[in-house]
Amino acid sequence: MKADRTNDDHDIEDLLRRHAPQVLGALVRRYGHFDPAEDAVQEALIAAAGQWPEDGVPENPRGWLIRVASRRLTDRLRSDEARRRREETVAALTPADAFVAPPPGEGPTGLGGRAPSEDDTLTLLFLCCHPALSPAAQIALTLRAVGGLTTAEIARAHLVEEATMAQRISRAKRAVRGAEFRAPEPEDRDRRLAAVLQVLYLIFNEGYTATAGPELHRTDLAREAIRLTRAVRRLLPQEGRVTGLLALMVLTEARAPARTGPDGELIPLDEQDRALWDRTAIAEGTALAEEALAQGPAGDYQLQAAIAALHDEAERAEDTDWPQILALYELLVHRTPDPAAALGRAVAVAMVHGPRAGLAEVDALAGAGAGVGAGAGAGRYRLDAVRAHLLERAGELDAARVAYRAAAEGTLSEPEARYLRARADRLVP
Repeated sequence: MKADRTNDDHDIEDLLRRHAPQVLGALVRRYGHFDPAEDAVQEALIAAAGQWPEDGVPENPRGWLIRVASRRLTDRLRSDEARRRREETVAALTPADAFVAPPPGEGPTGLGGRAPSEDDTLTLLFLCCHPALSPAAQIALTLRAVGGLTTAEIARAHLVEEATMAQRISRAKRAVRGAEFRAPEPEDRDRRLAAVLQVLYLIFNEGYTATAGPELHRTDLAREAIRLTRAVRRLLPQEGRVTGLLALMVLTEARAPARTGPDGELIPLDEQDRALWDRTAIAEGTALAEEALAQGPAGDYQLQAAIAALHDEAERAEDTDWPQILALYELLVHRTPDPAAALGRAVAVAMVHGPRAGLAEVDALAGAGAGVGAGAGAGRYRLDAVRAHLLERAGELDAARVAYRAAAEGTLSEPEARYLRARADRLVP
């Protein structure tokens, strides 16, 4: 039974606006899942805006909205669960190395082969960084289509719910559905290059230090990011940003053999056995870093590569040229608002001027609300971890223990959490 029909769109808009938060509250209270619930409510409101002017406002408009939104939400949750099961099944049945395309020239190609041509891989990479997509969508789609991460892994990397990430990826796919699969024209290629490099760097970082899970290092992702960056460099050999990013990746990955102990435990940089570092890779990365700096004004990647080279060139931790590293960080934070760069500078300040000076920098970052890697909670544990180390160096052991434990609570990486808890336990009186 319907109430009196009304064609007054303004009345309906007011009604919908008044009921929307109540409907969202009802769904979140009943189902949780705030983000998909919000989407479901929006879909119900759109449906109401289309139907009510024609059919009349129902007697219980809030109940109507809750019923429609609940149906949309449950459909969505069922779909997400089915998708997740499909992905898990495929992952279980697929060899581990099948998620990463072999280098061009290795493995079969064409029908029945899994090795795409290098050109195809690059075309896909630039397609995923289509200008019609937001930066967040570009990253998500590339990690899914090129990086081979599951939706759950990408969601963890971005600290959002899996359902939210699935929707983001679906929207991105729809946005590029009509795009032609071909190598971008030079002008278009240059416009997308910054996004491509950012995505490659994020894939590498996820591989070098996994944001969640039992492993600290995901070799497949790190190597895939390096391989793709090499391919981009072959396309743009004179582009300093590309050369700098490749140098940064190679120099960083060169330390990977010494980052974990026999049981997978994390070993911090200053305690690593530097004899295990890959000296061939360090030589290549150092040469690339020098070439990148010679290719034009020093950008973010070139500066970070120069910092990585200084770390790698030190025979012992105490030989590290911290004053020069601090000078490079000063340039870097002047160029970019990246919180990770600011935290790196704080560490350099501590190494040059003492832990108290570094703590002041960390406190300033915390006061400014700077998480490292994201806003409030995402990278907060990195601030806590650095604060803990500096407090320990300053002799404030109780405060250091509290900070270590706070950092351990904040990370989703099991090796990092174990390392931070062990550091805290070591300080128990």
